[in-house]
Amino acid sequence: MTERNVDVAVIGAGTAGLNARRAAEKAGATTVLIEGGPHGTTCARVGCMPSKLLIAAADARHGALGAGRFGIDVARVRVDGPAVLDRVRRERDRFVGFVLDSVEALPAGVRLDGHARFRGPTTLEVAGHGTVEARAVVIATGSSPTIPGFLEPLREHVLVNDDLFELPDLPQSVAVFGGGVIALELGLALHRLGVRVALFARSRHFASLVDPVVRESAAAILGRELAIRRGVEAEVAGDPERGFRVRWRSDDGEGGEETFGHLFAATGRTPNLGGLDLERAGLALDAQGRLPHDPGTLQVGDAPVFLAGDVTDEKAILHEAADEGRIAGANAASHPALQSPPRRTPLAIAFTEPQIARVGAVFSDLDPEAIRIGAVDYADQGRARVLGVDAGTVRIYGESGRGTLLGAEMVGPRVEHTAHLLAWAVQSRWSVDEALARPFYHPVIEEGIQTALRDLAAALRHCPPREPGELDCGPGN
Repeated sequence: MTERNVDVAVIGAGTAGLNARRAAEKAGATTVLIEGGPHGTTCARVGCMPSKLLIAAADARHGALGAGRFGIDVARVRVDGPAVLDRVRRERDRFVGFVLDSVEALPAGVRLDGHARFRGPTTLEVAGHGTVEARAVVIATGSSPTIPGFLEPLREHVLVNDDLFELPDLPQSVAVFGGGVIALELGLALHRLGVRVALFARSRHFASLVDPVVRESAAAILGRELAIRRGVEAEVAGDPERGFRVRWRSDDGEGGEETFGHLFAATGRTPNLGGLDLERAGLALDAQGRLPHDPGTLQVGDAPVFLAGDVTDEKAILHEAADEGRIAGANAASHPALQSPPRRTPLAIAFTEPQIARVGAVFSDLDPEAIRIGAVDYADQGRARVLGVDAGTVRIYGESGRGTLLGAEMVGPRVEHTAHLLAWAVQSRWSVDEALARPFYHPVIEEGIQTALRDLAAALRHCPPREPGELDCGPGN
């Protein structure tokens, strides 16, 4: 049997794995990259890129249908479902191709295609390639969609996001299960493409929002357009020919029954740890099926094994996976000397309409007595009303005293952009005064966070001097 010796073996060639291998190599380590499934990264193949392509098509139809508010008569809007999905796949394959090119450009012998299993603490058996003996191992095997128990009897008929983009045509109707980002993004996109959609969520949590004011604002705004049932228990029966009957009852006593042609599960993801024979490396999963690890160094216990990316079951976001790959790869190369480098300010965005974002510190982790909050309602924001997207709420959190910006949650128009501005401000440790000293053009969507910052400054009794012609500090235009 062939045996190969390297410093660092990386299992998984997604975003985290590619960055781990690169970081280990940069640190002077010899490496091997092992992939037992399709190359191309989750983001490019079945995640952020194809979903945004579908959302773009949905936004195009929605914009045309809403042109009447501006006095524009669009006589006919027709959706060609096969054409919509064909473009999604073509553009997706283009993005995947870029990743494949980078993998294929790796030096000879660095890449192994085959399923890996532990045969010792750092010994791997790779199907079709023999064994790999490493000084340290990085596990970057990603995650897979979870199917909730009540849907298991119908598993063969349940779509997940991996399946949705392979449909030959848009479905007529879909029951979406889940209340997170994937459920909302794809559920709303399908609805805007003319599909009858209802979303069923067991929890009343919504799109990873923690601030109750922003969460309920987002639920109310999106609920004006999309049928959303939160806090429900559902039962499903039926088949593809007769349809799937969904019976549901909510925690406030409401209930109903509806029939759909398709079922779509977006109820979370599970780390891909099965089949690795972790016990032969002396590793054990916890009660939740996760591999306990240090969130700073990404080391699993005191073993020469590190995690990176979605397999950590923490932040399933591409830039976080890339950062974790770099940290895990560098630490695997330098083991047992480890580093826990500072991380970037947390930033998460949902591409619903209006968009949803969370920046910096989590609201529930903040001491209510130690912070002040500034807010804006986009119903009164000038540029938002001009564009006909005047709905949303932003809440910005500042530290009492100096007024250091800590974080924000938001639902509103184009908050993918304003969230970045706030993330940079939080990471730079700006005070509310320092943020308000930066330029804001008029009229732009960004003035929304200027208003929230002024409101925060007033709440802190920390209002900067007023310039001639400028509005008083606090809620404004």
